[in-house]
Amino acid sequence: VQLQASGGGFVQAGGSLRLSCAASGRTARTVGMGWFRQAPGKEREFVAAIQVGYGDSRYYADSVKGRFTISRATPNTVYLQMNSLKPEDTAIYYCATAPAPQLMAKSGVTDVWGQGTLVTVSS
Repeated sequence: VQLQASGGGFVQAGGSLRLSCAASGRTARTVGMGWFRQAPGKEREFVAAIQVGYGDSRYYADSVKGRFTISRATPNTVYLQMNSLKPEDTAIYYCATAPAPQLMAKSGVTDVWGQGTLVTVSS
């Protein structure tokens, strides 16, 4: 499986961005897809995850609940709609797959990582 992330950029606080992550290759066993982020000088942290197989379970970090929405465009493409962005959301965002979205959310378990896309939010 290969992941292609896109959609990062520069935005002022309060603005919005939408990230995309497209999976290709042997995706039949992919059950969860989601996003992590890593801010300068900080550890990578979970952001959001969604079930891409049967079902529609979604998981969010507390810091983004109510502002970010993860969704599926197709079985192999997920979006992360980010609204009401804050300077503390500035980070490199990475998409990833997981054997289950709850494992990604609760334990950080992942299978494949995509390249990062930079999100910069100015104050």
